Amino acid sequence: MLSIIKRTKIASPQTHYTSTILSLSDTHSISQSSIQKVMEQSKNDIESYDDQQKWVLDSSLDSRGEIPVRARTGAWKAALFIIAIEFSERLSYFGISTSLVVYLTTILHQDLKMAVRNANYWSGVTTLMPLLGGFVADAYIGRYATVLLATIIYLMGLILLTLSWFIPGLKPCHEEVCVEPRRAHEIAFFIAIYLISIGTGGHKPSLESFGADQFEDDHPEERKMKMSYFNWWSAGLCAGVLTAVTIVVYIEDHIGWGVAGIILTVVMATSLLVFLIGKPFYRYRPPSGSPLTPMLQVFVAAIAKRHLPRPNDSSLLHELSREEYTKGRLLSRTENLKFLDKAAIIKNRGIENAMVEKEGPWKLATVTKVEELKLLINMIPIWFFTLAFGICATQSTTFFIKQAIIMDRHIGHNFIVPPSSMFALVALSMIISVTVYEKTLVPLSRRITGKERGISILQRIGTGMVFSLLAMIIAALVERKRLDYTKQHYVPMNAIWLAPQFIVIGIADAFTLVGLQEYFYDQVPDSMRSLGIGLYLSVVGAASFVNNLLMAVTDRLAEKISGKSLFGKDLNSSRLDRFYWTIATLTAANICFFVFVARRYTYKSVQSSVVVADGGDDVETPSTPNTSKYT
Repeated sequence: MLSIIKRTKIASPQTHYTSTILSLSDTHSISQSSIQKVMEQSKNDIESYDDQQKWVLDSSLDSRGEIPVRARTGAWKAALFIIAIEFSERLSYFGISTSLVVYLTTILHQDLKMAVRNANYWSGVTTLMPLLGGFVADAYIGRYATVLLATIIYLMGLILLTLSWFIPGLKPCHEEVCVEPRRAHEIAFFIAIYLISIGTGGHKPSLESFGADQFEDDHPEERKMKMSYFNWWSAGLCAGVLTAVTIVVYIEDHIGWGVAGIILTVVMATSLLVFLIGKPFYRYRPPSGSPLTPMLQVFVAAIAKRHLPRPNDSSLLHELSREEYTKGRLLSRTENLKFLDKAAIIKNRGIENAMVEKEGPWKLATVTKVEELKLLINMIPIWFFTLAFGICATQSTTFFIKQAIIMDRHIGHNFIVPPSSMFALVALSMIISVTVYEKTLVPLSRRITGKERGISILQRIGTGMVFSLLAMIIAALVERKRLDYTKQHYVPMNAIWLAPQFIVIGIADAFTLVGLQEYFYDQVPDSMRSLGIGLYLSVVGAASFVNNLLMAVTDRLAEKISGKSLFGKDLNSSRLDRFYWTIATLTAANICFFVFVARRYTYKSVQSSVVVADGGDDVETPSTPNTSKYT
């Protein structure tokens, strides 16, 4: 009987139902009761499939607190509202960050080393704050509420920054020519930009993960949409960056910082209104409490059972059923970090339920919780070996811009390109690269590898790191040529020479930054996805602090070896090319370590919970790990 009714391929549940009945009708040896049971089971399969298509069954809720209807909520109809507010946030952020070194040196009159150091400190704090914001969103107030609160704080910073140019007591100076800025303006300025840091800390991790939440992982079409979401999210982000470093920066340079502040404030307030309008279309994930407590429980349970032998049979380990597990998805056991598996050992299998109730979560963990801890531990070396890329990326908003300031930026006789507008090359390069990757490289690599994603996430990240190495080599060669040209001709070299390093770092961003977004959202436990985006942003934040440390160390070594500092009062008295070569050398070594770690990385293995019927694919049974989309 099993050989007759078993089918490994289906076109749809209805086809499966009909063909099964026809097969049974032709088999006289099967009892009528058996036929009835199969008919009932097939009917349940159809209803289950129909429910899967109509409802979103991944623990999400709609704006009324009910199970979301797929046709009315989520997917691109919701994601477009979210991408719109990201556009405005990046417009504001890069309108400030790309001009920060210029502001610190021209308005606050700081020297080069102090200005770059302060810019790196602000960038570091801004990109480390999402760790806190992501934790609060996941554990306590939810992603939607965190975005609203963070946007209000962000607006407060923009308003204060704008007022510091219009309130007489907060203006930079009394006179038009300013030798030293007012202390009150300096204080207001730093309070404003660090309020923006706090706002970004809640905004970035929550908004990006909230957007990805609009696509269900277990639905084939929406899963493919989610893969595209991170690419188009980055394209929208780059559109905001491009607008910031062209229009906003031009207004800052030629009209006034105060006027630019008004524009940024109005745009952010408008985007908040747009975000609120989209509320009925969103899918919401309720907060699930501290995601770190279960991780600690696994450690404690594993240590307590360290003397017990680890069973090879997964069925001997504790796991909840699908009906019992309502938060996230069940994970399959992997073979790395085997010691942690002991946390899921049930000491006495004969009275399993009683033992589970007696031991509690601090003495007995589920396989899924054990695997979630493994995921976090596996991320540590990946996070560490992407710091070198973060150091390379940091140069594009600090030293690259400072190079542009002292170079010839004339177009024709009258128009001068603002130095911060050079960053537009990064944004343009990233937009083009993401589009080519999405429309050409992904379909091509899918045909070559046969995998849904094309190339793996870590392969994408590694590719970008190679481009970042190339960018540093180009930057070192260009800076060496600039110094020689200035000494020989006593005039600045044309800024067009900076274009290659900006373009190549943009390509690197398209691969590594977008890859890191997807990696830290995809590979963290489902309950920690906002915190996962915070981890991605912390790569750039930590790299900003490491960059300051690297500047100090290389400068001290240079003084000991040659008696001259790498960083003088200006770039013409500095040796920035040697600093770029140092970064290039460290990046090259780092890539080797990254490849070693990536080749041994174990991706998240999710137990499939749905039957995928797409006209010819093999049916996945519930016990089959669904790993195809991660490899």
